[in-house]
Amino acid sequence: MGMTRRPLGQTDLLLSPIGLGTVKIGRNTDVKYPEGFELPSDQAVVDLLKLAASLGINCLDTAPAYGESEKRLGELLPHINESFHLITKVGESYAKDTGSHYDFSEKAIIQSIERSLKRLNRDHLDVVLLHSDGHDVEHLQAGAFNPLIQARDEGLITAIGLSGKTIEGGRLALEQGADCLMITLNPQQQDERPLIADAEQFGAGLLIKKALGSGHFITSMSEIFHALFVHSQITSAIIGTINPVHLQDNCRALPAEIQT
Repeated sequence: MGMTRRPLGQTDLLLSPIGLGTVKIGRNTDVKYPEGFELPSDQAVVDLLKLAASLGINCLDTAPAYGESEKRLGELLPHINESFHLITKVGESYAKDTGSHYDFSEKAIIQSIERSLKRLNRDHLDVVLLHSDGHDVEHLQAGAFNPLIQARDEGLITAIGLSGKTIEGGRLALEQGADCLMITLNPQQQDERPLIADAEQFGAGLLIKKALGSGHFITSMSEIFHALFVHSQITSAIIGTINPVHLQDNCRALPAEIQT
């Protein structure tokens, strides 16, 4: 099967309507999932990525906050004869021994970009998002977007945006030049829904996190995806899984008009 690519706002990036979230390949501690899990082996990750590509998925979501995710992708992607667009983040990092660490200073963000380039084994990043801790407006007003804008201007990044938690933060990010936003949207969490209209006004793309509620509730996947993709500004729903069957089920639940 395949998927009709959707533009990320006004950028040249064309992404699959489902993106694979990779937190579970790099981190299994201090995470909010219904059940515990073991980190998959290298071969299991390679097999999962090959399956994702065969299903038409062309974007992967990662972050320094996802433990070893960036590092493992950088090591394993060269073994796969497929091209993926990568979404990563700045502002939050995670280590098993010390937990989460937040730093939204210009210096820390520049260093984070440099580390991600090295870990992911890339000379360019497709999408970089400010990984907010909830204080969206505060960080944006303090200039957290400035180093991202500079990196985009220098050609190191194609698209920048905010993975935030507030409507106010999303709107401010758009005003400051965000190409996209990552928002939470599912049947039980609708607080950020107004940002769909704001994204349309600014011509920005939307990436959806927790579209399936991180596995916390059971609702028809087909209904969820249909409700999302009627909105042209919604580019991709990021689905985090290391279960091949779940990944296939998610892709099969896409509306027929965006399958190819």
